[in-house]
Amino acid sequence: MSLREHLLRRIAAEGPLTLAEYMGECLLNPAHGYYTTHDPLGAAGDFTTAPEISQMFGEMLGLCLAQTWLDQGAPAPFALVELGPGRGTLMADILRTTRAVPGFRAAAQVHLVEASRALRARQAEVLAEAAPVWTDDVGALPEMPLFLVANEFFDALPIRQFHRDGSAWRETVVGVEGDALRPGLAPPAPLEMLAHRLEDTAEGDVVELCPAAPTIARMLGARIEQHGGAALIVDYGDWRSLGDTFQAMRGHGTADPFAEPGTADLTAHVDFEPLATATASAHSLLTPQGVFLERLGITARAERLAAGLTGAALESHVAAHRRLTHPHEMGTLFKVLAFHPHTTAPPPGLEPAGPRE
Repeated sequence: MSLREHLLRRIAAEGPLTLAEYMGECLLNPAHGYYTTHDPLGAAGDFTTAPEISQMFGEMLGLCLAQTWLDQGAPAPFALVELGPGRGTLMADILRTTRAVPGFRAAAQVHLVEASRALRARQAEVLAEAAPVWTDDVGALPEMPLFLVANEFFDALPIRQFHRDGSAWRETVVGVEGDALRPGLAPPAPLEMLAHRLEDTAEGDVVELCPAAPTIARMLGARIEQHGGAALIVDYGDWRSLGDTFQAMRGHGTADPFAEPGTADLTAHVDFEPLATATASAHSLLTPQGVFLERLGITARAERLAAGLTGAALESHVAAHRRLTHPHEMGTLFKVLAFHPHTTAPPPGLEPAGPRE
């Protein structure tokens, strides 16, 4: 039975699915889910992430984590964690870069939070020397200092979507029209969890909620506040959700998210406000990725790497630096939020949260 047939039967039996339920099936269905059966990255995949664009991204994040570790007294042992590690490229760059930091590699225990069987196999090849430990549950991470990176992890978590209708809200649901899966709207209903959004939204505005995100942020923040460490969360999105950002990516372009379930990556912009609100730790000011990377010295690093390049290799390198940092590319769309203990400063490249945040 295909995933589409499974979804049609489920809707016939249970009624329309919330967008979160639909995304959960499409991405993580054990037999047909996108992440459980695909390697989505690279030229042959459906999208490209920052670590795949240039080694400089992982180098900057690795040095940021290492300096934070030193600033906190170099605790040992500690958990070096990545949520959604993709092909293992980012963690490999972090480990390579931090090899020069005395004591860091010896104290680090690598933990990867990954649900995809296909990607776990790729990570095992790339990171064999690090002997990583895998889990698909953030709550299973060890009780020790936690130095963590989550790059394009939260955008893949299932969302619920609501359209304002007067003082009530209509939820986006997925039903059946003929033999096709189609989105629609549930009847209007008042929602206590969105009561505060009546102040800053208008008729017809769309608000998206990610049910799992605050729970994950709460667990991570509690570990960091109790044991020390930091979490670097890098993703596309902004502070407080507004607008329909749900999309499907296939072959490096957008696709109909309901046409061929399980064959495309489904994502939505991250609302960073609930993450910052949920954490028990302190958090940084939300910062554009380009600003963060420039503060860490990515341009100086790019110039050093460029010195040995010519021709097409140099052009590709310059384009990669621009793509990571330029405001019209990933530099502004992507943001960085860090968790850190209340007793410490934010990681390098980031500022303490102000009164608004």
